[in-house]
Amino acid sequence: MKDLSESRVLVVDDAQANVAVLVEALRGEYKLSVALDGEGALRQIEKSPPDIVLLDIVMPGIDGYEVCRRIRAHEALRDLPVMFLSSLEDAHDKARGFEVGGNDYVTKPFEALEVRARVGSLLRAKAYADAVKEALARDMRIAREIQMGLLPADIAAATAGSGLDVAALLEPARAVGGDLYEVLRPSADRLFVALGDVSGKGIPAALFMAVTMTLMRTMARQHDDPAVILRGVNDELVAQNPRQMFVTLQCAVFDLARGRVTAASAGHSPAIVLSRGKAPRQAFSATGRVLGMMPDNPVTSESMDLAPGDTLLFFSDGVTEAFDETQELLGDEKLLAHLAEQPGAGAAETVQSVLGLVRAHAGRAKQSDDISIVASRFDPASR
Repeated sequence: MKDLSESRVLVVDDAQANVAVLVEALRGEYKLSVALDGEGALRQIEKSPPDIVLLDIVMPGIDGYEVCRRIRAHEALRDLPVMFLSSLEDAHDKARGFEVGGNDYVTKPFEALEVRARVGSLLRAKAYADAVKEALARDMRIAREIQMGLLPADIAAATAGSGLDVAALLEPARAVGGDLYEVLRPSADRLFVALGDVSGKGIPAALFMAVTMTLMRTMARQHDDPAVILRGVNDELVAQNPRQMFVTLQCAVFDLARGRVTAASAGHSPAIVLSRGKAPRQAFSATGRVLGMMPDNPVTSESMDLAPGDTLLFFSDGVTEAFDETQELLGDEKLLAHLAEQPGAGAAETVQSVLGLVRAHAGRAKQSDDISIVASRFDPASR
């Protein structure tokens, strides 16, 4: 936990006499900074956030209430302790201070001993909360490393000599998430590709994702038919799913010798096919329910022949349901229009082109869902 003597206290008051009293009371215990008005305080806080703010209310320009409001409006400063020190002693004034986000309220004239005790108490609480946050962040970083380690480690090795150029990407909305993808080579003439999206976010979704990955890999090594694979995953998830979570999942098995792909989808967005000289089109619509909720899932498979240069694009709804700052969705039509103009020369370029579209659409809006993309380009001449 942080040494409290390293804490920085920002004193905000337009009266030099009040500043002098506070500085004298806290000198030697903490690092001190001073601002003589609200605008100056906000500039200092933005440049270098302190560990606590001692804030007068009645000041020229913006008052202390407004300073506190602006601090609380900033996501990174919502936990910054603010203690009002004011001559306003009416209960209504005090209540207003707490309503705008103040942590404590001391009326003037104040006792230096009391101020020191209250400052120390707020700083200890902040130091403890910061230590807990750091520990949680460390655990989440480890969880992310473990989750990302569940994904295919070497796609190039899995696809070597297959005649398929495959690229994939996963960007969780939080430290960990529920999206998943797989690229697996069960045999010399068969390549398995899948992409899924677990309900929810965070640790529960990440755990369900790990279970789904394990089941899917087992089934993909045992069966050639994607529908059989999905039905098998569903049956196992239904048997042990106390929280009633679910996953949408689409998987494809490429017959490398015949240049043919067979796919099945359980509640997932249709894949997109990119072919030379043709408009991008959707394929392999969902034929079954989401996995994990009910037994006897009616998933079926469908097949199509691949022409040289054909690309199959799989993605989670974090792509088409990306929001911009006005809460407008990207949507299927914009994705198809973009791919018609910028399909990408190879699988990696296609993945990056789609990610670029999502980022451009979202602008400054915060990522609201996990984003996963897999592109598989058929190039039989490379076998």
